[in-house]
Amino acid sequence: MTNVKAFGETIIANLEKVIIGKRQALDLIVIGLLCQGHILIEDVPGVGKTMLARSLARSLDCAFSRIQFTPDMLPSDVTGVSIYNQQKNTFEFRPGPIFGQIVLADEINRATPKTQAALLEAMEERQVTVDGETRPLPKPFMTLATQNPIEYEGTFSLPEAQLDRFLLRMRLGYPSAYDEAQMLNAQQRQHPLETLRPVVSAEEVLAAAEAVKQIHVSAEIQKYIVKLTARTRQTEEVYLGASPRGSLALARAAQARAALLGRAYVLPEDAQALAAAVLAHRIILSPAARLKDLSPERIIHEVVQATPAPGGDFSAA
Repeated sequence: MTNVKAFGETIIANLEKVIIGKRQALDLIVIGLLCQGHILIEDVPGVGKTMLARSLARSLDCAFSRIQFTPDMLPSDVTGVSIYNQQKNTFEFRPGPIFGQIVLADEINRATPKTQAALLEAMEERQVTVDGETRPLPKPFMTLATQNPIEYEGTFSLPEAQLDRFLLRMRLGYPSAYDEAQMLNAQQRQHPLETLRPVVSAEEVLAAAEAVKQIHVSAEIQKYIVKLTARTRQTEEVYLGASPRGSLALARAAQARAALLGRAYVLPEDAQALAAAVLAHRIILSPAARLKDLSPERIIHEVVQATPAPGGDFSAA
């Protein structure tokens, strides 16, 4: 797993030229990339959500496209549309911005639910169906979506089905005073994003993703992950728990974390470290939990604390 570890360090080192003091967030970004999963970056305006997505796109030698979501956007603005060609007497399909390898869905919750739903097929099945014809999306394909907190004006809550299709949800948070001063110094004359160059190719991304699938997940670890997900459905504070897709996502993310740390097998701590990022956005709190001002992350933390971790040798026999 040395190659995957070096792959991750190369990307993170490049991202740190632009995103300062957010190593944990960068680790999650690389985990999402290795899992070929989609990432939802949720935070207040101005903390670098869009900059992080653009930095990742520039670090990869992949086709990049950006969708700036607005309330008046239509589904065809995302997927593409068939236009009649009078000279050829036929309809020609003009692909939308979803036909990229790294797609930035900026401020995704500013669009109406109807337009947000245009991403469902693309995110889950890596294809788009327009006018009855299904067209595959390029590989690798990854959606990096940014959104402002739902309390902000002009935002629409993402449907549960769409939230479930995001492998991870992460937050950046405000930088420390030292890191913010470093940002001011780095951008005094030129923005570091302007000089950022690709450090890995699309082929290397796909190869690393395949290597992650070979990380051993023992039967005990599989049972542990299933127990964690099942407990989210049995907690009184949760109205709707995580789906089986959550178990699959947590297992794959744990494989990626193990590979980044140079291990060929998953440990319980891999699942524990990623449980909140993978499962918190997949649960819906009960009205009683909302009155207590509980957060999904806190519920997941309590679930992890209440679920005994297995012991023993987790490496492949």
